Amino acid sequence: MILEKTIQEIRETARVEDVISEYVNLKRRGVNLIGLCPFHNEKTPSFIVSPTKNIFKCFGCGQAGDSIKFLMEHDHLSYPEALKYLAAKYGIKVEEEELSPEKRAQQQVADSLFLVNQFALEFYQKQMMETDMGKSVGLSYFKQRGFREDTIKKFGLGYAPDAKDRLTLTAQQQSYNIELLKKLGLTSRYGSDFFRNRVMFPIHNLSGKVVAFAGRIMAKDVKAPKYVNSPETEVYHKSKILYAANFAKAAIRKQNECILVEGYTDVISLHQEGIENVVASSGTSLTTDQIRLIKRFTPNVKILFDGDAAGIKAALRGVDMLLKDDLNIKIVILPDGEDPDSYLNKVGVNAFKEYINSQAKDFILFKAKWLLEQTQNDPVGRSGVIKDIVVSIGMIPDPIKRSIFVKECAQLFGVEEKLLVNETNKALSIRIKKEKQEREVTARRLERERQRAKNDLVGDFPTEAPPVTDADFPDAEPPYLETEDFPAEKPPEEAPSTVVTGNEFQEKDIVRILIEFGHKELAVEETPTVAHYILANIEDVIEDFDNGLYLSIVKEVQQLLNEGKDFDTAYFINHTNPKVATMAINLITSPYEYSENWAKKDVFLSQKDPSENFIKDSEAALMRFRLQKITKICENNKEKIKELAKKGSEEELVTFMKVQQKLIAIRNELADKLGTVIVK
Repeated sequence: MILEKTIQEIRETARVEDVISEYVNLKRRGVNLIGLCPFHNEKTPSFIVSPTKNIFKCFGCGQAGDSIKFLMEHDHLSYPEALKYLAAKYGIKVEEEELSPEKRAQQQVADSLFLVNQFALEFYQKQMMETDMGKSVGLSYFKQRGFREDTIKKFGLGYAPDAKDRLTLTAQQQSYNIELLKKLGLTSRYGSDFFRNRVMFPIHNLSGKVVAFAGRIMAKDVKAPKYVNSPETEVYHKSKILYAANFAKAAIRKQNECILVEGYTDVISLHQEGIENVVASSGTSLTTDQIRLIKRFTPNVKILFDGDAAGIKAALRGVDMLLKDDLNIKIVILPDGEDPDSYLNKVGVNAFKEYINSQAKDFILFKAKWLLEQTQNDPVGRSGVIKDIVVSIGMIPDPIKRSIFVKECAQLFGVEEKLLVNETNKALSIRIKKEKQEREVTARRLERERQRAKNDLVGDFPTEAPPVTDADFPDAEPPYLETEDFPAEKPPEEAPSTVVTGNEFQEKDIVRILIEFGHKELAVEETPTVAHYILANIEDVIEDFDNGLYLSIVKEVQQLLNEGKDFDTAYFINHTNPKVATMAINLITSPYEYSENWAKKDVFLSQKDPSENFIKDSEAALMRFRLQKITKICENNKEKIKELAKKGSEEELVTFMKVQQKLIAIRNELADKLGTVIVK
């Protein structure tokens, strides 16, 4: 178990913007950073990162937390794994308590799949670098491809020996569970090695952990697939992985462009020569999850195709999915008989870069020209090309882009622009109908999940299960050409949270100030902090809190103050109760920014930044809170007076009427200070 002081050091050192910027392309907006949420598909950014508060919050799907929470949710890491990842990133020594045998067993189970894959990686590397067969077959192959030893080490390349069960026996000798080896596809169900006489390409997730392997066969004239891959497991979902994304993400973000190739060796060759913004789809058609992965870092994609006509035609069909996600796609066709690896080795890195930059063509226009060339003078084929192109254009969500492509393709095909507009709108109608059906299915599923989440309510505060929102259904109905204007983007809206009514507005504000500013110092001896000041003023009415969760937080602050313990905003953000932690983030974050004019005004202002106005906020919040409570007591007292009037209890009635006059006077005084109108 990691010691608490180490956890605290990690929390204080890790910067949320540093961690998240490795996964999401963030842009500055005021004091915060904003980007597209990596947890749900969206086109208008609603994902806010606050460096000052060291937290993130998505106002579309509701995901929120610190850098540790982000890694746990995004990379599906356990709490200790996320801590160790951050410790390694920031060079912090991890101190741990000795685990009990039971806890050690639990941890080994949680980490087992990654551990076994790491063992396999080291085994294959050792076989290639330290055995005669590995050197003569595996290492020789990679060196013939021009890979340097530092590149081989970086990508973890290795060799699986041509032996029946060498990896399996070695693993068992080191106490690895054979059932885990079978689950990961390293060992067959009969107990023999799955990968034999193959050079090995480890496949990593975004955080750099080995999740699977691809093996290329070395034997010639054998009726076996050239490449075989690990099966899907809890840690490996092929549709969600892009080869070398862990190495490429920083370069993609920096250059604002992702180069997409097909093969493992293509990626490795380009990385070796300093072209590091490159990933591969591992020989499969692009999936929605892979596209979203690219979009986290850049909207610009450059796809390198081999010059083979059959290959180009097959690949073009998969690119439409990229258009649907509003990515800017350029196509580069390499010379006949060349792939990225061979062409790079042939012409050198400078000529290769010049070629792919100069030959990059916009996808729609490239596809239109290329298909026209294939049909030549065939009228029927030409008609099919037009229908194919309007389907692609119809995939583009931005109507301005669509209209531009319609104009250019109409000139290219020699047809009236109106004809292409009509055909594009037909394609849009078909797509909208299909997507509507898919959304209805998804909505029903999400509603079932939401209903299940409602059963987990604590007080009035919901679990973290996201509600069904429009953010779950982007691009529901892209506007038609010539019929609707491109809609203005709306500011991101906060995900629905607890419904707050009546006195809870004031209770919520009190709790917000305690969480965000409670630790701030005041120049008053009796109330040294904001928290002391607030608690001193509501001590007599704490039990009157209507919301149970708010009440528990106020009482917890009261206990901390009584025990002389320090706390700050991070205490609540990292609270052991996840509902308190989520609520804390919801209360202190907003999708909106203060105008930069607050800092630029030349005139004197008593308060330069509204976010630092916690003293006046505290005073106003307390008055509003007490006003609500006094108003409530007045109403209850009024009902009591009515009852006593009916009973004829004159002496008791006079007493309550005097109390009522006093309450009304206090209420009116508070209302006057707040400028609030009292409805009598």
